[in-house]
Amino acid sequence: MPTAVKGPLERAERFLRDAVQFRLGALVTEAPHPRSAELSEIARRDAAAGLAVLFDVDRDVVETYERWSRSGQPEALRDDLTAALTGGGRVFFTGCGATGRLSIQLASIWRAFWQDRRQRGLHSPPPDAWEERAVSVMAGGDYALIKSVEGFEDFAPFGRKQIADLGVSKGDVVFAITEGGETSFVIGTAWQGLEAGARVVFVYNNPDEVLRSHVQRSREVIDEPRILKVNLTTGPMAITGSTRMQATSIELLAMLTVVEMTLRDLLERAGAEEPGVGPSGLVPEAIRNGLRAVHAELAGERLRGALARLVVAEEEVYRRGQRTSYFADSLAVDVLTDTTERSPTFCTPAFRKWDDQEASESWAFLFTPAATSEQAWTRLLRRSPQTIEWTEADLRALLDEEAAERQGAILHEIRLRELLRFRIGLDGLVERPVRKGDGVTAVAAERDLPLLEAGGAFARQLALARDAGASAAVIAVGRSAAVERLGAAATAVASEGLSVGLPVPDEHFLVDPLTRIGAKLLLNALSTCTMVRLGRVLGNRMIWVVPSNLKLVDRSTRYIRDLASVSYEDACRALFEVIEYVEPRRRAGKAYPAPVGVATMRLRHRLSLEQAEAELVRELA
Repeated sequence: MPTAVKGPLERAERFLRDAVQFRLGALVTEAPHPRSAELSEIARRDAAAGLAVLFDVDRDVVETYERWSRSGQPEALRDDLTAALTGGGRVFFTGCGATGRLSIQLASIWRAFWQDRRQRGLHSPPPDAWEERAVSVMAGGDYALIKSVEGFEDFAPFGRKQIADLGVSKGDVVFAITEGGETSFVIGTAWQGLEAGARVVFVYNNPDEVLRSHVQRSREVIDEPRILKVNLTTGPMAITGSTRMQATSIELLAMLTVVEMTLRDLLERAGAEEPGVGPSGLVPEAIRNGLRAVHAELAGERLRGALARLVVAEEEVYRRGQRTSYFADSLAVDVLTDTTERSPTFCTPAFRKWDDQEASESWAFLFTPAATSEQAWTRLLRRSPQTIEWTEADLRALLDEEAAERQGAILHEIRLRELLRFRIGLDGLVERPVRKGDGVTAVAAERDLPLLEAGGAFARQLALARDAGASAAVIAVGRSAAVERLGAAATAVASEGLSVGLPVPDEHFLVDPLTRIGAKLLLNALSTCTMVRLGRVLGNRMIWVVPSNLKLVDRSTRYIRDLASVSYEDACRALFEVIEYVEPRRRAGKAYPAPVGVATMRLRHRLSLEQAEAELVRELA
């Protein structure tokens, strides 16, 4: 018989009793950053000044990369990965949330390199199936790339099963990537990889002594001598707990360094080197120098001024109740990552399925130049989509009855047919036509120049946007000469003042790590500063965060505790009451108020849930 649904107070008591290992307030990644303490006040007064704060915290990424890239680990990881691949093994990138999207991005970058090389008619080492040797393992499968899959990251058995289903075995390498170093799903992939005989590398962003003292599951991994540890601690995040920012940025850089070095070694061994590309040992220094230059460009007044104009333009779109559509191709997975992460971080409406008329319209959405969405997903991922198709029997074999029943309802929402209802190809424009007051932004790298030039797909969409009374913007990232050409094309298609160009050094790489990190830092700053100005951040706390897993329940509880000056226990009980209150709207994809904000108003003023929601609206007006 089905398990009885428990009430919010009972669920709160269970969390307080059983989820002690998810109380993570002692972690560095959960701490407020002293240099961004007044971010909300600064950014609301002046967008460019707010961007300066965000890019100032990104200095932590630059400094951490300086140290790590000189540590000898890049070379050791390159040697391990090269040996595994030449021996017939595969590389697995695993993660959840932001690192799950990173895992998909890394594998797609790997496949894109080999696919593009083959299209250029260049010789590759035998066998001719290198693109299939990189595998992503994201909690919840590819569906979670576009919409959070509730609760998946809380279960180590899910991580074990997902990577086992993909055939991890002896001779493989598993990069288990977790921003905090405590994610149960990722830890599950690490243990499964180890049991299968793979080389396991644990990549994380908190000091060992902190993790070992506070999180048993992390201590067990750190103390396991067969698992190689890559500690990339940068410090607190610019937005408290928002590990999609600095933590994932340094992980992207570190993993791209290893991938770039490994590819160079593989090509050198086969006598198939790319023209102008040096030996792999030069990569860390080249990225160090390039990263400093990219960060200097981002922090400079010229780029901040241009980006601030785009921040204000997008803010005004949302204040008018309108929406933004992004167009991207070679950077599509990068843009998708940033736009979809806005929903759980800032409680904005998630991507809407094309045929769902009940859900709220997405504030931001992505389109690619592919004619159909089936083609678009394959182009973006560089493979066919991979979704979770487990049965309820599978769940019961992994979890207790109550948890299996709860996750079973979620399982039906994340299958392939559901993913394809997100129409990110040009066929989706019929359901989301550009309207007066909307915003349209094209994000382009070097190879996207034809899309922005006369007759190109992006140029056409931007022209249609202007004709419809929408704002048209262009973000260009790439080597200096390419950004100049992209800028010239942007001048012809973008609205006045809405063009941002980020040049990266002219160093030739195989997988464009400087373009990738430049695009990530820029997009993170754009979306974050916009949401800060919309009141979705208080100081440097993301008070609109969606508590969709145990870690976020703890974080939300701590926010409420501090904002309402109550005990952790009372804050937790209030939070679960609000979660139940907004759940029908959340499930239906409709707009709903920030759980942290409603709970805070309820506790501060002793209000009913309805009154607390109304009070929150008044305070934010």
